[in-house]
Amino acid sequence: MKALRFEKNGLRIADIIEPRDRREASVRVLLAGICNTDLEIARGYAGFEGTLGHEFVGVVESAPDETLVNKRVVGEINAGCGACALCAAGDARHCPRRTVLGIVARDGAFAEYLQLPVENLLIVPDEISDERAVFTEPLAAAWGITERVKVTPETSVAVVGDGKLGLLCAQSLHHAGARVVLVGKHKEKLGIAERRGVETVQVDELQKSSRSFDVVVEASGAASGFALALELVRPRGRVVLKSTFHGATNFDAARIVVNELTIVGSRCGRFAPALELLKEEAIDVESLISETYQLANGVRAMERAAARGVLKVLLRP
Repeated sequence: MKALRFEKNGLRIADIIEPRDRREASVRVLLAGICNTDLEIARGYAGFEGTLGHEFVGVVESAPDETLVNKRVVGEINAGCGACALCAAGDARHCPRRTVLGIVARDGAFAEYLQLPVENLLIVPDEISDERAVFTEPLAAAWGITERVKVTPETSVAVVGDGKLGLLCAQSLHHAGARVVLVGKHKEKLGIAERRGVETVQVDELQKSSRSFDVVVEASGAASGFALALELVRPRGRVVLKSTFHGATNFDAARIVVNELTIVGSRCGRFAPALELLKEEAIDVESLISETYQLANGVRAMERAAARGVLKVLLRP
């Protein structure tokens, strides 16, 4: 089968053997999405080599649970060991021996087929198109902020970054009831959030001294975004870090101490709430789709996904 792989010599389309582990479900990929983490892996993040990709929707071809066969599914990306306390509690996201689809020790979704344990799979309701379902993983990550930080109608939130992740975070937190301001650089991108009722402001028009937010979400993927987040959060407020990128980040530790700030990491969210949001059409994801490529043109698709101004690029095997 065809797969888009990152190896020592860089990105390439390769012919590889279809995965055939009978203990897991085999999923024929219908559509996959390129995210910033995939781009960072291709720059050296996580030390991963293999088939990239963790955002997908597909159809189960075979599985130990035969009731899943021919069902359209999405899949949570962390596959646990099944034996530790975290796995026993039903949450493998921090299993110390986990594999992660397209990120840690498990080939990913930029291929004709992938494999995941059956417990990772969720059936996609008929009301959700493939083009919406492929956003389940990043939307789950955005909604996952509500697992880490409680928000109410009284909570003021700034989201820094108007890329794919920032737009999903801003819409999700707005839907959760918080008072959200999305901070970005691009009028067209900010307009996507505005159409869903989110207040927006361009960075060069931001009056930092007049802003003091309870929660600031850093979703820009840039060190400058983290610095801005520290300027925008109120004393004893919380900064939520959503971005993953290759390399070290310098920050003003004194500001964190003096202002008694809480820094919160937020990675993967659960898929069931994200599917419900997609079913309700509560979040605009279609406007985030910039381009779709055939898997055979996957290297070009990755180049386009890294280009300035481009939002979500999809791959169709």
